[in-house]
Amino acid sequence: MFLPGLRLTSGDLTVRPIRMRDARALDRENLMNRGWLRQWEATLPGGFVSLDARVNIRSLLAYARTGGGLPFVMEVNGELVGQINVSGITWGSMCSASIGYWVSERVAGQGFTPRAVALVTDYCFRELGLHRIEICIRPENAASLRVVEKLGFRFEGRRERYIHIAGDWRDHDCFALTADEAATGVLNRLLAQ
Repeated sequence: MFLPGLRLTSGDLTVRPIRMRDARALDRENLMNRGWLRQWEATLPGGFVSLDARVNIRSLLAYARTGGGLPFVMEVNGELVGQINVSGITWGSMCSASIGYWVSERVAGQGFTPRAVALVTDYCFRELGLHRIEICIRPENAASLRVVEKLGFRFEGRRERYIHIAGDWRDHDCFALTADEAATGVLNRLLAQ
């Protein structure tokens, strides 16, 4: 399901599986982007959240081994600029998953995130055989709302007090796309705009 050598590419953008040796670059990106990312990052209610990339990568890789998720990094011209994770993979009668992502402020707004989400969504539909992908976004996150709009994800409703972020339970708007809605490919549709 998840091949370490997998490479999803679109021009100067590569999406590939996360690996332990990404820890230093992820620590650097998280430190440089603290103010930019903090307002959107999940937290644990009353608990400690580790910012240590090695701990987080180990957890993501263990989850991937169970078949529940696919952790990726985004690279532009070989430089790590963000992360994209497929989580909550459910098989059987649902064949669905959720996608979450972040990107460095220095490359935000340059079209890398929509392409990365499109690449991963196409992979999930075409290679894994998933039927439905969901993305949940805080209503005030204008940049992420533009991503799902560009990709044709449809609004399904608001989930009140859905995820603990920045010390409180935050509402999220839910967007989804099914494989039959993206028969020609999400990336193809994006690039045709």
